[in-house]
Amino acid sequence: MALWKEEAKKQLWLAGPMVFVSVFQYSLQVISLVFVGHLDELLLASTSLATSFVNATGFNVLMGMSSALDTFCGQAYGAKQFHMLGVHTQGAMLVLTLVTIPLSIIWVFLGPILVALHQDKEIAAHAQLYARYLIPSLSANGLLRCITKFLQTQNIVFPMVLATGLTSFLHFFLCWVLVQKVGLGIKGSAIAICISNWFNTIILALYIKLSPSCKTTWTGFSKESLHNIPKFLKLAFPSTLMVCLESWTFEIMVLLSGALPDAKLQTSMLSICLNTSGIFWMIPFGISAAGSTRISNELGAGSPKAAYLAVKVTMFLASAVGILEFASLMILWRVWGRVFTNVHEVVKYVTSMMPLVASSTFIDSIQTAFQGVARGCGWQKLGAYVNLGSYYFLGVPFSVVSAFVFHMKGQGLFLGILIALTVQVVCFLLVTLRANWEKEAKKAAKRVGGDGVQLGDLPCDQNANTA
Repeated sequence: MALWKEEAKKQLWLAGPMVFVSVFQYSLQVISLVFVGHLDELLLASTSLATSFVNATGFNVLMGMSSALDTFCGQAYGAKQFHMLGVHTQGAMLVLTLVTIPLSIIWVFLGPILVALHQDKEIAAHAQLYARYLIPSLSANGLLRCITKFLQTQNIVFPMVLATGLTSFLHFFLCWVLVQKVGLGIKGSAIAICISNWFNTIILALYIKLSPSCKTTWTGFSKESLHNIPKFLKLAFPSTLMVCLESWTFEIMVLLSGALPDAKLQTSMLSICLNTSGIFWMIPFGISAAGSTRISNELGAGSPKAAYLAVKVTMFLASAVGILEFASLMILWRVWGRVFTNVHEVVKYVTSMMPLVASSTFIDSIQTAFQGVARGCGWQKLGAYVNLGSYYFLGVPFSVVSAFVFHMKGQGLFLGILIALTVQVVCFLLVTLRANWEKEAKKAAKRVGGDGVQLGDLPCDQNANTA
């Protein structure tokens, strides 16, 4: 029990700040959506659709690629190869910056793409305008993702809380000025996101450069980072798939809602529900980030028993958070829609969806923690297969059938997501229970460049001896 308490303290010390970091980072899109949503229903639908598309083709790709650093940097830090954190991060920064070039080209032609996907032409035109003004934020977001992983995996979290919190306040002020006072509408909300992302990136980059906390992990730019790029890409590709296969499903739901009767109502309702899930997802994502850090650190240090204890504590914390989120949404279910819009029909529709949304936040909390376990262990390839099967062999087909065949519309689309999340949890649970943690520690030693590993503890229990 003493070990449980000690591990819980370590994870809460990391998870608490990371929850705030995650919420603050995600709040930029939500704040922009709220300001635009109070202009009119067309601009709300356009911004919602554009946000879904730029997430699917841009920000989530960068998030997925940077997630490989959870494994590389976390395990290198546990193995006390401190200089390698900077090396891995520099290589990731270069790769992500280059990736933003083709992503930007896609955003330029967002309008024709959405029309080809049978979206309303008027909505598509406004969505394209929003995406084009958002392009400068891509490179900033890619660098910011890498910097966040670099700091997170060495347990430096409080500077990120201050930087992202200050950025959120700045963003609220910028939206108020550019959207309402200057009257730039959706262009103003996109410009505000660009300024805020670059502000956050520069602040944290200066911290790394000037702070004594990063002297051993950031020793300046090195050519060694170029040699590590192939190794990074080998894990970054399945890591991207693991993240994007899941997130793309949510964007597909928004696109499908645009093909339903009364597209503006369906798209607005579903976007609000998905943004609500996204807001609440950031809390277990913070716990997931803390869990992946603790697990990767312990595996890198050659401590399989401590790593498995970290897994169990992570899952306990995520389950507790899931219960609290479910209860919170059920308390607020009648008033939540008014946060996003004043359109009575949309608010009424969102209210009817809240029990489903609340259920999904509970299950999503657990599966998000399992994804953190996967990142900490380097199971991204396996995670990609789980997400592919859960969403594209089961969730999406169920959504299409229930929405268009059984005429359940937006409710049917969301039911498919709920089923996919449940299957994800079951699959990740089975994988985690069957893991051999001694072998995982040896894999970590090999990944960080060691020829062997001296295990620092004994196997956790009988689960550690199963394949």
